Amino acid sequence: MAKTTYPQNGVRGTGRRKEAIARVRVKPGTGKILINGRLMTDYLDNRKALEIPILQPLVAAGVEEQYDVICRVNGGGKAGQADAIKMGLARALSETNAEYEKIMREEGFMTRDARVKERKKYGLKKARKAYQFSKR
Repeated sequence: MAKTTYPQNGVRGTGRRKEAIARVRVKPGTGKILINGRLMTDYLDNRKALEIPILQPLVAAGVEEQYDVICRVNGGGKAGQADAIKMGLARALSETNAEYEKIMREEGFMTRDARVKERKKYGLKKARKAYQFSKR
């Protein structure tokens, strides 16, 4: 399954986390990462805590400077978007080389994090928080 030729637009992967959906394209390049047409550092406002998860799949595969990453992401907040990009990037990298898929699965990048916000119930302030009870 190791591909030697790449489609003109690169290899694609989709990632999701909470309400965020990321469509990630990977193609051979110099290591440039674009998110919604902006450089990663600009889009994430130089927040290292959000940049680290995005880079994890590239570091795990040892290909930080070999691929350009182009992402379209919408929905959710920046943290959810960063995790969605991580999953999409892992899926795209596993398409480029079968050896990467084993690495991505071992690291847990291919598994969707299913935790989402619990819905608010009627009669309560939030999902579980109730109004103060008074006996008298």
